[in-house]
Amino acid sequence: MSNRDDEYYEREERRPSRRSDRYDDRYDDRYDDREPRRSSQGSRSGSASRSGSQTGSRSGSSSRSAGSSSRNGGSASRSSSRPSSSRPSSRSGNGGRNGGGSRNGSGNSPKKKKNSTKAIILLVAEMLVACILVYVAYTLFFKVDVTKVGKVNLNEEAISQSISETVVNDEKMKGYTNIALFGVDSREEELTKNTRSDTIMIASINNENGDIKLCSVYRDTYLNLSNDTYTKCNAAYAQGGPEQAISMLNMNLDMDIENFVTIGFRGLTDVVDALGGVTIDVTDAEISHLNNYQSTMATELKLNYTPVTSSGVQTLNGLQATAYCRIRYTAGDDFRRAERQRTVLMACLDKAKGMSYSQLETVANKAFGETYTSLDLDEILALLKNIANYNVVENSGFPAEDMRATGTMGKAGSCVLPVDLQSNVKWLHQFLFNDSEYEVSGDVQKYSEKIKGDVSKYLSN
Repeated sequence: MSNRDDEYYEREERRPSRRSDRYDDRYDDRYDDREPRRSSQGSRSGSASRSGSQTGSRSGSSSRSAGSSSRNGGSASRSSSRPSSSRPSSRSGNGGRNGGGSRNGSGNSPKKKKNSTKAIILLVAEMLVACILVYVAYTLFFKVDVTKVGKVNLNEEAISQSISETVVNDEKMKGYTNIALFGVDSREEELTKNTRSDTIMIASINNENGDIKLCSVYRDTYLNLSNDTYTKCNAAYAQGGPEQAISMLNMNLDMDIENFVTIGFRGLTDVVDALGGVTIDVTDAEISHLNNYQSTMATELKLNYTPVTSSGVQTLNGLQATAYCRIRYTAGDDFRRAERQRTVLMACLDKAKGMSYSQLETVANKAFGETYTSLDLDEILALLKNIANYNVVENSGFPAEDMRATGTMGKAGSCVLPVDLQSNVKWLHQFLFNDSEYEVSGDVQKYSEKIKGDVSKYLSN
């Protein structure tokens, strides 16, 4: 196998990977005062203003953050002002003017002693609060080195416009947080553009109970790239990075995704190693392909590799698990490959759930330097702290098995075809949100008709 296998798209068509400046925001100071993005709970009640209220919401976010800072910082001002207000009264017999003494000028009245004692208690309490804040800051910014995260600022207005009014008003979706997960074919670790996404997955989290459903969107699925160009959906990431890829998912699938996480080959390898490996059941048919991929990646990533020599349930290290995710030359082809990717993700989650927070810090530090995401600092930490509550209850792939076909679509090449996009989107909402009565948006109806027309040109008998 060559060092640059052509898994599913032509390597000669790839432009040199180069991180766009507008995505490279790792070193700015937005973590200081930015309010968390709205969660899926409660966010949709105000979602009618999405398209026009970004500026206002950001201002409100800054105001609230500033208000929070003033409340925390207010402790320091109170602790300094109270003692100083009593000092003039102790020096002057006319302390009543300063509000600290009695009319006869006595500085030792019971009221004065009571106020002084109260001020001391408040000062001690505020010092304790300050110590706690310092400890929290240390934990967030030093023990977990979140400054290494490749933070991407998405165009919120563009993302909002990709979410249809049908979805905005859908009550069934309001209790869920949906995140796009992208795995990219990037050895150079340029993860934001100019590389097609090998893995496209939706993680839908039930906010009430922590249940997660995973759905792979097959990378060769023939869809609208969000710009009325129809081809394999993984081209959206190559053309416009995560922003266009998210818009593509929202528009074609009637989703409300606002955040994403992207990881490359080395990132996944290092995360699995930091977890101490993952437990996978390897079949005889997979061994040779797994080792071939290992050999290729070991050369490119300058790593040593250990061949897998037997089938069965075993612990795979990072390179082995990443190679396992890439296998597509067995029965099931790319559909089975997407299933392997979900299997490894679930195995990672299971391993992480058994770890302490300090152990997760080590894993997080490995991941942060090799990951791009739109999630804010507090959102990342909340996910880590709640990891024990998460449980993957179901996983599947889109289009659904009984509603898809494969065929060559002209210049687009071999594609996965949603036989009827509308029916597939209805199935997806039933799968993710238990909504058996979902009615697709007018946009999805339009895309569905277009896809049917294109398919009939190439696949008619």
